[in-house]
This record gives sequence, structure tokens and C-alpha cells, in this order.
Amino acid sequence: MIAIGLDGFRKGWVAVTLHSDRAAIDFVPDISWLRSQHFTIAAIDIPIGLSDDGERACDREARALLRPHGSRVFSGARRWLWRDFAYPQDFAKANQAAALRGQTRVSLQLWHLGPKILEVDQFVRSHRDLDLRESHPELVFRRLNGERPLPSKHSADGLKLRRDLLIGRGVVQIDDWLASARIGSGAKADDVLDACACALAARDLAAFDRTERCGDRSERCVPRGEPPRDDHGLPMQIWY
Repeated sequence: MIAIGLDGFRKGWVAVTLHSDRAAIDFVPDISWLRSQHFTIAAIDIPIGLSDDGERACDREARALLRPHGSRVFSGARRWLWRDFAYPQDFAKANQAAALRGQTRVSLQLWHLGPKILEVDQFVRSHRDLDLRESHPELVFRRLNGERPLPSKHSADGLKLRRDLLIGRGVVQIDDWLASARIGSGAKADDVLDACACALAARDLAAFDRTERCGDRSERCVPRGEPPRDDHGLPMQIWY
């Protein structure tokens, strides 16, 4: 069983691989790196499955679970935003078009994620044989923390708690990985922690698949059960 977790950063993706007898971290420039990897399940912190109006049940449910910190879920991704308007200069025009369609505006933070969202969208649609699922690190950390809210990951207490939770789940290399990120990869501490959380989600899902404990597995996704699908047949579901 090999699990991979991915989180985006300025220069590409932080990729954490968990195997029964080893663990590794890579800082890779693009998502196509996955094609050369042998893995059971990969989990990534980016939207997979995009609706035309940016509304997804998985985002609403994730936001509800993360209250009072529901703002940690960024919703509103739509393919046409970055297909029809040039990134990064057409932010205002894209929002004008959204308003004309009667849709919500896209936040500046989500707008800047557009290239990565489209990168993953194109990869998933071209590699349907790979088990790549959307995850959300904050949902993973909440589960590891006994379903209790966590301090912000941008605070010292929040970073320490997430680090301790990862070590408690066997990711004992985390301090070395945080140091390697600081040395020059361009990734920040929370990027590394989030990639580890996604890897744990993938590892736990793979373990459930192996033991056929489907009931337990279904408790770790929103929405539960058969997910809604977008116009390309991609599931709109967040696993944790």
C-alpha cells in the first residue's frame, strides 16, 4: 500500500509518500509527476469536479464541519473563469461576468489558485485510471484532533499542534521535512503539514479499502454516499 498526499505551493507541489516501510517528501514542479509514481491512492488539496456556478455540496458540508473556521474552505471554482479570461490580469472582468450570470464573485485568493485548479482538472480527466481524490487538510487535522477545532495553522500553537498530531500518527520525519522546506524549496511549513495530512487521508482510505471496512470509510467524506458529478463525470466529494 502506497499513499501520496499533495499540497500546492508557489513553485509547484509538495508531495509526501507514505509506504509501509518508508516515507519521503518531494517538491515537484507539476502534477504530471504522479504519472511516474506507483501508488494506491493519492489525495490532493485542490478542487476536483467543478460545477458551472461554483456551488458544490462538498464545500458547504466541509465549511459546516469546520465551524467556527468555515472560511478555511475556498469555494467557487469554475472552469470558465480561467478558460474565458486571462490570468492574472482579468480578475475584475471575470467577476463582472460572474455577476452577469447571477453567480457569486471569485475571491482573489481562489483566483490565484486558478492555474493549479486547471492543471489538476486536466490531469484527472486524462488519467481516470489513477485513484486521485480531493482532500482537505483541515478536515483531516480535525479528525486527528478528536473532531475538535484547531487554532489557525498560521499561529505557533496551530503549527505545533498539527506537527504533534502527525507525529502521533507515525510521520516522525516531519521535523526533517520542515527543515528541508526552509532550506530552499520555497514551500512553507503549513504546505508541508498539509501535504502530510493529505497523505494520511490517502493511507487511511487505502487501509479501509484493503480491509473492506466500507462503513468506516464512508464516514470520512462529504457528501457521504454516491457523490454528485460534474459535466465531465468527475466526483465532487472531499475525503479526509
